Amino acid sequence: MPEPIPATFKPALIIHGGAGNIQRSRLPPDLYAQYHASLLSYLRSTKDLLNSGASALDAAVHAVSLLEDDELFNCGRGSVFTSAGTIEMEASVMVTTVNKATDDETPISIKRGAGVMGLRNVRHPIQLARESLLRTGYDANGNPTGDGGNMHSQLVAPYVEELARTWGLEFKPDGWFWTKRRWEEHRRGLRGEAEPVSLSQGTVGCVCLDRWGNLAVATSTGGRTNKLPGRIGDTPTLGAGFWAEAWEEVLRDAQSMVYRSSVYQRDAEDASSGTAAIRRVVAECIPPIVIRFLWPDTDTRSPSLERRSEKQALLDHESTPRRVRRRAVALSGTGNGDSFLRVAAARTACAMLRYSQASVPRSLAEAVSAVAGPDGELQRSAGRRWDKTGEGEGGIIGIEAETVLDATGAGFHGEQKKGLSRGKVVFDFNCGGMWRAWVEDDATGKDVERVMVFRDEYQ
Repeated sequence: MPEPIPATFKPALIIHGGAGNIQRSRLPPDLYAQYHASLLSYLRSTKDLLNSGASALDAAVHAVSLLEDDELFNCGRGSVFTSAGTIEMEASVMVTTVNKATDDETPISIKRGAGVMGLRNVRHPIQLARESLLRTGYDANGNPTGDGGNMHSQLVAPYVEELARTWGLEFKPDGWFWTKRRWEEHRRGLRGEAEPVSLSQGTVGCVCLDRWGNLAVATSTGGRTNKLPGRIGDTPTLGAGFWAEAWEEVLRDAQSMVYRSSVYQRDAEDASSGTAAIRRVVAECIPPIVIRFLWPDTDTRSPSLERRSEKQALLDHESTPRRVRRRAVALSGTGNGDSFLRVAAARTACAMLRYSQASVPRSLAEAVSAVAGPDGELQRSAGRRWDKTGEGEGGIIGIEAETVLDATGAGFHGEQKKGLSRGKVVFDFNCGGMWRAWVEDDATGKDVERVMVFRDEYQ
């Protein structure tokens, strides 16, 4: 099948494996090595998939599916227990694209998201979230397809597990999800004992950019250790633990800015001058010869006509089709989910970038730091409980991509670098550590694989 659009981007990805009060003194080398090996393996597998032509959605779901089978991480088989000794898992996916919408829109070419929650026996919750996103139950013309799909953004068990069975997803018995490590965490928590290694806030996630400019985020978790049964966290909640969106920004040229500056400056000057206002009114009512007698230094051309002409020129100029920049972002969060919910963390970071003035933030990295970085919105939301209860702790990963479109909506390559465009991988966190793995370019443009938990290298 031919590619829908030419490949214009170099694929990019980043994975997170949990964030919280992770301390060097409580993270022994052998446990660190296990996390490092798993994340590096999943990073390489997902990178190979993207480079072979997989979509951002398929790649992100692939990465999280691997994490869900790994007992190290708080998702899938490694999920924590509720206070009742049960397991209730959550997952979500969301997609957007840097490309302009077309007539043949599909669920992965426009902004769409889906979250599932309360799962007990689905082996890969992230795959159920993916199916919930793709199975809309309607074709492109809005006609029912009869495939048992839906158009809901959030679905809860047991009803969504019934759909999972209909869709042929894999199920596992309760015992498959039981792990000694999580059960001991559960028992120690009930007794009020401190954890030897605090990794239970280990929501996992992956953000991918594919070669066609599509972005996808996939997030999965078992929740918080000893959470109350029925508690819904940020992971399946749009805008809290995950988000993706795209928008357009008009690129104004220098001539347009000069027009705007001159017209609005003169209007402002006139508005602040009572004499100027009198002159405008009088000039519309009496002959020019009288104006010259009253104010010899006055231009006898009609001021209002002159300004109307200038403003019309500005409107005519700005109505001319021009280039726009499309920006697309996708984010996944990990940490204290209730805090992410309270500040709508992922959506807030995107909104800061999209709707703020031209000063700050100018990039997704700055917006993520303003929410999830030290002294950011998440930390401030904890108030006096900060650094005492785990509230407000967490981090966010993401990718930002952009392209310039001409008047026809086609990609404008004149301002883009030779070769493929590149997305920007970003992350920040406000707590002891955040497990993350990503690919970045070195000075020669070659891929460098990175796996880290702290701000500097583990020693």
